[in-house]
Order: sequence, then C-alpha cells, then structure tokens
Amino acid sequence: MSTLAFSVVGARPEPYAAAPALTLELHVAESSGVRVDAIALRAQVSIEPQRRRYAHGEAEKLSDLFGPQQRFGDTLRTMLWANLATTVLGFSGATHADLTLPCSYDFEVAAYKYLAALEDGEIPLVAFFSGTVFVHGEHGVTGELVPWTCEARYRLPVAVYRQTMEAHFPNSAWIRVHRDTFDALDRARRSAGHPTWDRTLLALLAGDVGLNGVAANGAGTGGVRKP
Repeated sequence: MSTLAFSVVGARPEPYAAAPALTLELHVAESSGVRVDAIALRAQVSIEPQRRRYAHGEAEKLSDLFGPQQRFGDTLRTMLWANLATTVLGFSGATHADLTLPCSYDFEVAAYKYLAALEDGEIPLVAFFSGTVFVHGEHGVTGELVPWTCEARYRLPVAVYRQTMEAHFPNSAWIRVHRDTFDALDRARRSAGHPTWDRTLLALLAGDVGLNGVAANGAGTGGVRKP
C-alpha cells in the first residue's frame, strides 16, 4: 500500500489561461517505496479567514460577509474556493504537479468578495485531497484510494492573486447588475453622450445625469423609465 503526503510549495499566475487563474505548485511524496503509475487526484481548496489578521480598511470591506470587526472571532469561518481535479503522472519517491485555481471578480460569490477585500499579506488556504492512486505491484497495476487524511495548508501571497487579476483586468473591477438596471444605465450613458462607463457612473454619482437619461444641462432625449 502506498503512503502519500502532499504539500503546496508555491503559487504563480497562469499566464496563458483564457480566464483569470493561478497555479498552486504541489509536491507529492510516496514514502513506502512502491512505484506510483498515476494519481487521479481531486482537491477541495478552501479559504481559512480566521487564520490571519485584518487592517481596518480590509475589515470594513468584509463587513458584508462577517459583520463588524468586533464579531470576527465568531463569524470568520472556512469558505470553499474551488473543487479541482488533475492527473499526477507516474513517479517513484516524489514528484511535482500543478493545481489550477479559477479566479473571478464576481462579488456575489463570497470567496471572491473576500479575496478582493484584501490589501496585503497572505491568504490562508487548506486543500483536502481525495481520488485514486494507481500503484505497480507484484500482480500488476492496482488502484487504491487516496487517504482522506491527506491535506495541505498554504499561505498564498495576496500579491499573487492581484497579479493574476491585473493580467486580465488591469486597474479594473466589476459589478453585476440586473438586466433592467443595465439597460437604464446604458440609456443614460448614450443620452448624456459619455464614451465610457466610468464617465457615466461618475456623472451619476455627481448628479450630472439622472437615470431618466437627461443630462443636468438639459441635453439628452429623456423619456426613459427607471428600472
């Protein structure tokens, strides 16, 4: 029977991903001496927010998730980031493998709202492993379950997450709105003649454009209903 141990030894942005993703670098060791032909590996990666401290600005942004900072001792709980799968190629002794973590700006998802709130430091992660390990024995290749006790903790630098997002969305952030809200904003943008969404939203915040599509100077078509 094989004896496996997993550890995360590094992380890097994935430069050729179609969507934002970062790669966790795994070290996989087998200590009983058997030859491993392959591992069909699954990993559940979660964030452990209770394992770090938060600056005042971070705590304020996290109030939607965890309430006021005074309650963090009770409200900070482990949250799932992703369920992943990969194949570890055959090896003897030890090898390395990659786990690719998807990243997003979807602030409706608790994990990404948490990640976006962090300004510096590290993100405490825990990965729980499962799957099937195929080993070469006296009677050929046999399959064994990856022990449920296999896990690894890693402190992912916030800078790596930010580099990953900046590569796809430089100096940008996203918000999700209802389709009717988007249509109303788009009418306001066109009516006021603003070329970008930044200009439109800044004008709305300044009161220069209303959601009825009329600019403060009286220009615009008007007659657009509110969502």
